Amino acid sequence: MADPSSYRPRPGDIPDCPGVYRFRDEHRRVIYVGKAKSLRQRLANYFQDLANLHPRTRSMVTTAASVEWTVVSTEVEALQLEYSWIKEYDPRFNVKYRDDKSYPYLAVTMNERFPRVQVMRGHKKKGVRYFGPYAHAWAIRDTVDLLLRVFPVRTCSAGVFKNASRTGRPCLLGYIGKCSAPCVGRITPEDHQELAEEFCDFMAGRTGTYLRRLEKQMREAAEEMEYERAARLRDDIGALKKAMEKNAVVLADATDADLIAVAEDELEAAVQIFHVRGGRVRGQRGWVTDKVEEITTGALVEHALQQLYGEETGDAVPKEVLVPALPEPVEPIQEWLTGHRGSNVSLRIPQRGDKKALMETVQRNAQQALALHKTKRASDLTTRSRALEEIAEALGLDSAPLRIECYDISHLQGDDVVASMVVFEDGLQRKSEYRRFQIKGFAGQDDVRSMHEVITRRFRRYLAEKERTGEWTEDAGAAVALDAADGAPAGGNGLHGTADGALTGANGALADGDGALTGALKDEDGRPRKFAYPPQLVVVDGGRPQVAAARRALDELGIDDIAVCGLAKRLEEVWVPGEDDPVVLPRTSEGLYLLQRVRDEAHRFAIAYQRTKRAKRLRAGPLDDVPGLGETRKQALIKHFGSVKKLRSATVEQIQEVPGIGRKTAETIAVALARAVPAAPAVNTATGEIIEDEEPGTTGGSSGEPVSAGAPDERRGQET
Repeated sequence: MADPSSYRPRPGDIPDCPGVYRFRDEHRRVIYVGKAKSLRQRLANYFQDLANLHPRTRSMVTTAASVEWTVVSTEVEALQLEYSWIKEYDPRFNVKYRDDKSYPYLAVTMNERFPRVQVMRGHKKKGVRYFGPYAHAWAIRDTVDLLLRVFPVRTCSAGVFKNASRTGRPCLLGYIGKCSAPCVGRITPEDHQELAEEFCDFMAGRTGTYLRRLEKQMREAAEEMEYERAARLRDDIGALKKAMEKNAVVLADATDADLIAVAEDELEAAVQIFHVRGGRVRGQRGWVTDKVEEITTGALVEHALQQLYGEETGDAVPKEVLVPALPEPVEPIQEWLTGHRGSNVSLRIPQRGDKKALMETVQRNAQQALALHKTKRASDLTTRSRALEEIAEALGLDSAPLRIECYDISHLQGDDVVASMVVFEDGLQRKSEYRRFQIKGFAGQDDVRSMHEVITRRFRRYLAEKERTGEWTEDAGAAVALDAADGAPAGGNGLHGTADGALTGANGALADGDGALTGALKDEDGRPRKFAYPPQLVVVDGGRPQVAAARRALDELGIDDIAVCGLAKRLEEVWVPGEDDPVVLPRTSEGLYLLQRVRDEAHRFAIAYQRTKRAKRLRAGPLDDVPGLGETRKQALIKHFGSVKKLRSATVEQIQEVPGIGRKTAETIAVALARAVPAAPAVNTATGEIIEDEEPGTTGGSSGEPVSAGAPDERRGQET
């Protein structure tokens, strides 16, 4: 626990102007981002007597080890910078809303030649019109199914569309009248684009025009005694009205507005948003957050607005936003919303009438969401806490291991040996921290030696990060410099050898020979850095030998404050270093169950990587050995010549005829193919005939043979 007075800046050093500040922990990780109208006044509040601070604020300032700030011109700029930094650094003490990207939208890809209607999740793409969000994907499909009678827009995937174009036959929807079949030319691109625009207009709430037009066409058809067409138009009108009934009118004046409600207690807050377009509720979403900082309802609303509209522009930001409490001050956030929309946005609290009544409905939804979340989480939190406490007690740890890393080795009969590292924090998966390795220190099958190499490589990078941030110790430095695992000494220029021959520079740049962990350790930016944070517990998949190898690797690096254990598969025994007998946890133990989950996740992640590498190796062909030849040009060569066999017999001038292939590249390709020995011809054992092989360029082995010709499979070897 840090003393805030140890890093408190002098009051005269803090500017009395708008800005954004960041608190960092001892590992230089940004743990809190805030903005202020006056940096001097705001930061002074954090450095008062700890007894006067809110418990969460006290926890933050004692976790932090430094504070820094950036001066801006206006409060709006401060708001924008705060939003950017929260997105970039993901600070642990800031409000974070969960499940933000999980809601499905009805999307129309207006950026395509033939727009497609589909369900989309995740980040929004440029040129795509979105409607929603919806609570369930099936609700979108029900709506689309009703509207396709009137607006038969394309809904098929690119593969189905291309196949129909090639065969000249539309899919089933084209035959039953729910697709205009642009794939076979039944409608021109321009007409289909106009049809998609009409679909979007209807979804946006402009429904009256189409209903009146269809009713007029129905009456005209009846007068002309075209009863079949009139009946079809009648059914179309019924389908439109049924689709409209799914979203009842809630605001009679066809208002476009978003209503935001907040339900909160001392620890958590739930936010619910209703999206009203054309007076109808077109979408609903909700978030839950831990109140890791002392925060008012107005500040929660401000964070929700940032989360909701931070990446939106134009009509995605409505003219009116109704909230239960206004941020203080309200002018910067209102100006920020106006800038995103491009026109004035009204941010206010509804006082009376239909809007207040609808806000009460949204508020009830928020309260129910918070109650449901707390009911689900109570059991989950209790179970995870008990599991961590049981592990700490069984292994004799001083405190519960909040961060657990687990390692597993995987191979197939000694080939493609890889390793995985998975991370659990507070008993939950932290997939962004997962890492994977190739074993390159030696060849063959040796799980113990592989485990030693992986642990050494992972924690050498941790020590390199400690050195970069000034936390380096002489003992740790000597351990890295003299490590006999790869014999890479520390040079006078500040470079340190890694287990695979890569070099860590004094500026923090890190290159990993296996390609899985490449990139630079970011300098002074607070982003989560690879291998930067130590676990409290290292779990290895295996028994006493693997545990001893992991402990030995840590000892060689001079690391003695990280616990190690192993979980053996046979009897689910927990092994600890230096002990002749394992620790046996009861089968009903939550701690054992958590260790099993961690071990199984590491095993799954390792096998997935091993299979990926194996498949890539088996798909390799002679063109893969040509330096600088990417996938696009390889495909162009195969398409031009038809096979690697014909390409091998081509001259340099003929190879140059392929677009994108120059003289030097053509010569390199010719030399590489000449060096590659073609596979022996296959023989039909019944007739004695030699079977000609056309050498598919991307599905064969290094000599062009098909995968099935000599590929090992799981029946002849076991993946571990």
